[in-house]
Amino acid sequence: MNSPTPFHPSFLLSGPHRQTLWPPLLRQKESLERHRERLKLEDGDFLDLDWCGSNEHSPLVVLLHGLTGSSNSKYILGLQQQLFNQGWQSVAVNFRSCSGEPNHLARSYHSGDSAELDQILVEMSSRFPNRPMAAVGYSLGGNVLLKYLGEQSRNCPLTCAVAVSVPFRLDICAAKMNTGLSRIYRDNFLKELYQQAQDKIELFQSKGWNEEAQRLTSLINGSRVKTFEEFDHSITAPLHGFKSGSDYYQQSSSRYYLQDIARPTLIIHSEDDPFMTPQALPRKEELSQDICFELTSAGGHVGFIQGSILRPEFWLEERIPAFLNSYFPP
Repeated sequence: MNSPTPFHPSFLLSGPHRQTLWPPLLRQKESLERHRERLKLEDGDFLDLDWCGSNEHSPLVVLLHGLTGSSNSKYILGLQQQLFNQGWQSVAVNFRSCSGEPNHLARSYHSGDSAELDQILVEMSSRFPNRPMAAVGYSLGGNVLLKYLGEQSRNCPLTCAVAVSVPFRLDICAAKMNTGLSRIYRDNFLKELYQQAQDKIELFQSKGWNEEAQRLTSLINGSRVKTFEEFDHSITAPLHGFKSGSDYYQQSSSRYYLQDIARPTLIIHSEDDPFMTPQALPRKEELSQDICFELTSAGGHVGFIQGSILRPEFWLEERIPAFLNSYFPP
């Protein structure tokens, strides 16, 4: 494995909130040539996939975004650009309702939806038998990825994987979002989740899909919950077959699956991530021997910016390809 270059935060962008907020708000968006594919799912719904690069002889890297993100999230575009530069093909997944178009069922996506990822990777394996594959997940997408890796263990079709800024214990992270400045992030996430739900209800009503519209409307019910715990208990859990919010957190938290991971997996996390507390992080004895856990002192949540404001450097886009190259040499 390549020796990692240590992360040193940009001086003027130091601190968890600057590291977290600068990329989505002020980073220039990469302009990539991509083509979109609509993948039909077993339940009749769909996912939109955005492909970059045409070299089917290269490894394939599957990218998974975070909560309320998409294939247009700047960290996704940045990594796709780096992978393209080294001649690799990548495909960025848009979870349901995240591609700019509402999905066609009341259900949505959630932090433990590893069955969805399994459908994607089964499809990729069928199209490209024996092709080397990796996956990279950020935040919610990283939690889904780690859960999937643990569930599949030695049956996993991936050669290796990377997970960044993962909410290892969803219950602890949900509680942390109710404190201090983290409440601002929480309120923005909940606002976007409600808007996605309202967009779906309007679509269902316009199409005459009354059963799906009523199902979602009855859960939203005109009231607005104020915390993730309330949202996940009242909406996420019943929409996706969990008994309660607590049941959802217990079944979906990736921390409980780490010991069973049997593919080389890099986990990148910052101690100052404003979405989490140290109690959420796995202990050494919870990690399988195939996990490399890199814990930095700074970096925020999916930040990791070094260099300067005028010439920012996005360390993840150096570190992740370096790790992948250890298993997919040129």
